[in-house]
Amino acid sequence: MLFPSEEIPLNLPDAEISYFPNFFSIAEAHQYYNCILNTTQWQHDDITIFGKTYKQPRLTALFAVNDKALKYSNITMHPSAFTPTLKAIKLKIESVCSAEFTTCLVNLYRDGEDSNGWHADNEKQLGKNPVIASVTFGEPRIFHLKHRFNKELRHKLLLENGSVLLMQGETQHHWLHQIAKTKRKINPRINLTFRVIKK
Repeated sequence: MLFPSEEIPLNLPDAEISYFPNFFSIAEAHQYYNCILNTTQWQHDDITIFGKTYKQPRLTALFAVNDKALKYSNITMHPSAFTPTLKAIKLKIESVCSAEFTTCLVNLYRDGEDSNGWHADNEKQLGKNPVIASVTFGEPRIFHLKHRFNKELRHKLLLENGSVLLMQGETQHHWLHQIAKTKRKINPRINLTFRVIKK
């Protein structure tokens, strides 16, 4: 299947977000999940928030077509070369958007205690209106969105196994997002976030 079965625009104000629930088949998602889980050299970085340093509540790895580091939350990550698996995933996602991605941040959420707090992907190195493609393999997790300026505007979406969430346009200027902790007993989730870093 070259193209996903459906694209669901979220139709949120000040945003350009689309959700592709079945972008990868169950078989593809299972194969990619196992390959990435078992071949990635995972990092467990320290993160500093409000002057306190903690272990980041997930494992990460960075891949790129160039040598450009990714910098966020006082963390600097240096990339490894794209694997054939990540290249294949990247090419398929590029078939439904205008970006040619240079970089992929891989996140492993080991259980419900692993999370990602409220943030925007608005680092200067990503450019003015970055295109971010977020892939889910494994356990579905709820993706929360809230508007930066209108506190009444909130949205949540279950990111399913094999799905892609595409954020572009002015989304990162106006919206924050997170993957919250959950007390439920859940299996691991691998998340790939493709982006463009040229500088």
